[in-house]
Amino acid sequence: MENTVKLELTKEWDKTFTKSEKVNHRKVTFPNRYGITLAADLYEPKGAEGKLAAIAVCGPFGAVKEQASGLYAQMMAERGFLTMAFDPSFTGESGGTPRYMASPDINTEDFQAAVDFLSVQENVAPDRIGIIGICGWGGLALNVAALDTRIKATVASTMYDMSRVNANGYFDADNSADARYAKKEAMNA
Repeated sequence: MENTVKLELTKEWDKTFTKSEKVNHRKVTFPNRYGITLAADLYEPKGAEGKLAAIAVCGPFGAVKEQASGLYAQMMAERGFLTMAFDPSFTGESGGTPRYMASPDINTEDFQAAVDFLSVQENVAPDRIGIIGICGWGGLALNVAALDTRIKATVASTMYDMSRVNANGYFDADNSADARYAKKEAMNA
């Protein structure tokens, strides 16, 4: 892995969705326990006072914070939450090599690192933190919610059971020992 490094983040609005006039936006970075620096977009409701409930958002699998997770985060901030959409390790503006890979252990820790970051913000109620995992990240959200007692609410917004699809194919079309072995061969190639 790498030591925590300072990332060069895009300065201009770079999202696939329109910027809301109801929230303030800023880029932040934070390390995970593996020493990888993660990049995130923080969304704060304009005019909010006191300690807010907070939500960390990530996913879909292979996507970046400028897409669906950022839109979810911005919409939840419009509803009064302090939110953060983050790029997981090895993806987007976050650090980590090799690029464009996944690690269930490291990516679970990415969610915990996001909760770490949110829990120490002066305008966050640390006992009111939730997470949203979109698509493939829904399973990781459930994984981290089972581990981290600081998480008080969890949403897994998923369209299908990705683990089952990987094991058995869509609609269990590849549910045989031969089909699973062929899938292993293809992934290893």
